[in-house]
Amino acid sequence: MRQIFPAAADGCEIALAEPGKASSATLDALAGLYAYPRQEASAGRPWVRANMVMSADGAAWLAGRAGGLSGLADRLVFAVLRSLADVILVGAGTARDERYRPVSAAQAYPALREGRAATPPIAVVSRALDLDLEGRLLAGEPGRARTIVLTTEAAPADRRAAAARHADVIVTGESLVTAASAVSALAARGLTRILAEGGPTLLGFIAAERLLDELCLTYSPMLIGGDAGRIVVAPAGQGGSAPLAGLSLAHVLEGGGHLLCRYLCGPAGVTAAGRVTAAAG
Repeated sequence: MRQIFPAAADGCEIALAEPGKASSATLDALAGLYAYPRQEASAGRPWVRANMVMSADGAAWLAGRAGGLSGLADRLVFAVLRSLADVILVGAGTARDERYRPVSAAQAYPALREGRAATPPIAVVSRALDLDLEGRLLAGEPGRARTIVLTTEAAPADRRAAAARHADVIVTGESLVTAASAVSALAARGLTRILAEGGPTLLGFIAAERLLDELCLTYSPMLIGGDAGRIVVAPAGQGGSAPLAGLSLAHVLEGGGHLLCRYLCGPAGVTAAGRVTAAAG
């Protein structure tokens, strides 16, 4: 894998490896490229990063799953981004489609989690708790972080009680979990480095509420065609007339034909390309 933008004097070659098998040199290089801003640089507020993948023609999934678009370079960066995060935020639909489960110790790099728990928890947004309450994501697995469920007062009380037997249930609204309420609830727990992994509806709400700080987007060297959706769905009445977010390109990596782009959003995109690459504080 190599950095192709901005151009690096040494070519910035990064050895590819399966997740969990990367060398310390590879981890150091990727951790530097994807470091969160120091707390003082982000004014102490949460930093919301999204990580998505799409095909060359804009498809957000293959055979119903985003994982079908991935490759070795994307999987490696995916693992590094998870290791750097305090929490992984995901919508209920994506959790079901992608068969989410708690992150295992083998899927996170200890060197990138110094001073924190061995693995980041998954925080799943579900307005009505339409989830498998006894499945691996909520029921948990030994040695893995306890899942957080962000839901509403409208969710059936019996399902809230059942979910709370295994997961940490947070009620954040009457009938809708807004992006702002989800981010605030996580930040109140000290989880300020937030990695959103989709799906398109959740990413749309985050962007529409001006909470997206950066987008890590992998372009897969595939043409999919068909009716596969896009990586973002705008909330009703907010799409098409104006951008949900302006983006500034921070870097591009290439590996196995995949292009891994890191964009900074909104006002942050004007000045953050330099400061965000500082070591995370």
